[in-house]
Amino acid sequence: MFVSADNAWRGRGKVRARRAEDGALEIVVDGVTTQARYYKPLVYEFFRKEAWLRPTWGDMHVHIAMEHLGEPPSLDLDNLAKALCDALTGFVYFDDSQIARLVIERLPGERDQIRVRATKAPSVTS
Repeated sequence: MFVSADNAWRGRGKVRARRAEDGALEIVVDGVTTQARYYKPLVYEFFRKEAWLRPTWGDMHVHIAMEHLGEPPSLDLDNLAKALCDALTGFVYFDDSQIARLVIERLPGERDQIRVRATKAPSVTS
């Protein structure tokens, strides 16, 4: 897995990502909508230009935080999760059926953005 010396953010547009020190992939997407057609082209272009990450096999844990400025937007968090999980398919994981744990929450923030943190699920040994 890629880990830069300073864990620097990659990307300068609406999508930015980095590999955290603990190995988790952190992605930030500016803007808040439940429309998958908004996220898919942004994520595709980001990973096409910043081709430093390959999808992985195995179970994944995904945490999504929708941050908003002011009043929270009236949107269903389950629709947001579906749109983002679909957009990340093929870039972070091969199929969104690999998501073993999904946490999504709405939080006040400094701007309207989505923060995604994806980690490999710990191996279970018998």
